[in-house]
Amino acid sequence: MLKIIVSVGIALFISGCGSRFKEYDYLKEPKINTIPTQKMMVVEVKGDPKVTGGKAIKTMYNAFFQLKRSIKGLKMFALRARWPKPLDTPKDEWIGIYGIPIPEEVNSLPKSSESQIKIEYWEYGTVAEILHTGPYSQETPTIERLHQFIKDNGYKIVGSHEEEYLKGPGMFSMFNNPAKYKTIIRYSVEKVE
Repeated sequence: MLKIIVSVGIALFISGCGSRFKEYDYLKEPKINTIPTQKMMVVEVKGDPKVTGGKAIKTMYNAFFQLKRSIKGLKMFALRARWPKPLDTPKDEWIGIYGIPIPEEVNSLPKSSESQIKIEYWEYGTVAEILHTGPYSQETPTIERLHQFIKDNGYKIVGSHEEEYLKGPGMFSMFNNPAKYKTIIRYSVEKVE
């Protein structure tokens, strides 16, 4: 079921913004960037992402496409998730905060949207980020590389682990090749004093 939900969501994502993947190649090496605060449509779940993620993603895409029907030209952005607990926390205790950027003029969600979805602002500012290519299960070396880059450049992490899912399950439905997944791994950072 999760695979079907994710496949539908990702297929819909591809139709909205899937042609822009090459623009992220500059993140093959870790970078310090600045990102403005972004208005987001958000849902929070607790538990193993393999169990709870599918429902959260389905909820997000359902609400987004209800919103899209009422706002002409609404642009689709990649799904993001913030993981506020340490990554070594047992997965059944993880908190996943899934979000999709929405335009500033959106002040409410359609009445039929599930009540657990809310609108909030995600603060960014200075961030350290890197592009991970490959399965989610093999992100650890990429995360460690980004952590070392942050330290080596005189910064410290001041925000949650965040992932932006550019390519993932369902985009390669005939082949489902995790080696081609593309995920931006990101942390808000600040200079060490």
